[in-house]
Amino acid sequence: MTAFDDLMAFQRETSALGQIAGRLGWDQETVMPRGAAAQRSEEMAAIEGVLHARRSDPRVGEWLAAAEPPDEAGAAQLREIRRAFERAQKVPGALAAQIARTTSRAQGLWAQARADEDVAAFLPVLEEVVALKREEGAALAAGGSVYDALVEDYEPHTTGDDIAAIFDAMRPRLVALRAAVLDRPQPAGLTGTYDEGAQMKLSRKIAKVFGYDMTRGRVDKAVHPFSSGSGADVRITTRTNPSDPFNCLYSTIHEVGHAAYEQGVDAGFALSALGQGVSMGVHESQSRIYENQLGRSRAFTGWLLGEMRAAFGDIGIADPDAFYAAVNRVHNGYIRTEADELQYNLHIMLRFDLERALMAGDLQVADLETAWNDRFATDFGYPVDKPSNGLLQDVHWSVGLFGYFPTYALGNVYAGCLHEALRKAVPDLDAQLAQGDTSAATRWLRDVVQRHGSLYLPREVIERASGQVPSEGPILNYLEAKFGALYGL
Repeated sequence: MTAFDDLMAFQRETSALGQIAGRLGWDQETVMPRGAAAQRSEEMAAIEGVLHARRSDPRVGEWLAAAEPPDEAGAAQLREIRRAFERAQKVPGALAAQIARTTSRAQGLWAQARADEDVAAFLPVLEEVVALKREEGAALAAGGSVYDALVEDYEPHTTGDDIAAIFDAMRPRLVALRAAVLDRPQPAGLTGTYDEGAQMKLSRKIAKVFGYDMTRGRVDKAVHPFSSGSGADVRITTRTNPSDPFNCLYSTIHEVGHAAYEQGVDAGFALSALGQGVSMGVHESQSRIYENQLGRSRAFTGWLLGEMRAAFGDIGIADPDAFYAAVNRVHNGYIRTEADELQYNLHIMLRFDLERALMAGDLQVADLETAWNDRFATDFGYPVDKPSNGLLQDVHWSVGLFGYFPTYALGNVYAGCLHEALRKAVPDLDAQLAQGDTSAATRWLRDVVQRHGSLYLPREVIERASGQVPSEGPILNYLEAKFGALYGL
């Protein structure tokens, strides 16, 4: 056994334990009894303590110093393990365990506060989470930007300033397009009630249409849709609303994009440092292109209309063009996950600015709801009506995911680049989507993005796949063309 072999064996066990921790999180959000919350927080803290000890084990440093990579993949394995090792060494084990314990507890308190529309019940534990994440960020930053250090967990080699520059370039064109679209007559949306069981049945069918392997996954319901796991066990959740079946169906397609990435990673990378998506921005590029450029296309919605009518009977829209307009209807709303493509990035920009200010200490938790509501009214032109439509709508801050939100918009940027390349690679894409056949598109994405796992750096993945340096131009051009045509601009 060489030092490289010893390190890979140790990493495999660490990755396996990480998957177990992830399964505890999945269980907590889907089927765990409410009374188990306190015990679960201790379980999460215990396993995080074990994981942190392994990630910062001095033997890892010794193996890294002695290991000789056998090939390109081996060099990438060492790169990713070294990065995780150096970060883990900077964070005290007791702090890592306390973050896991507190965020597990905070998640349950958030869910109850959201149900009760009670911000005050959530703020004390959120204050604890923010303080802990500031402490973690400061340890990682070693005198640098706390927020940048946290972003590094989700989008390596990207800073808050990098993200702000992209957002500043996107905002003017997004705001102008939004104003022009909202000035036009709006198409009709769906009305009526849609059986939630039928929604789940159709969502599972659509998951398979987009290539989700149900022998290595499952679809459940949760308060906030998410994807969990990698390799041979990748689970997704969705949610239902009797008056809005699109919420369920497109949440499912979105999460299938995440799951397909994890299921599509080269099996040889399983339970290794390369065995999962390279960044959340690249992850979001998959979920967003599945959901939007494919799932909300005129071609695919023409097929989906037939499936909707088969599942629910008469839905009040018989014309495929009218149905396409309903799917892509630009409308006022509060919920990020239900936002149309045009306005989605504005939701992300709001969260990015608020959490960056929180981590810098320029905004305090006690003032967060007011800051959120003021910013929302400024950006969207109407007030937040209740906490579950405002500060309490997302799970992310309760579980300590600071630095995560901007990757959603980065994912849109990356998806724009990939979509341009996909259209060239599969010139008859629309004809296939019109038959409910996504296989050529999903196969191309698996080949150019998903199978590589973390072999390449995030922006390198997109550049190799799309043939261009990632930029905001393609997604803005796509949005202007799509909604310009839909609204006759």
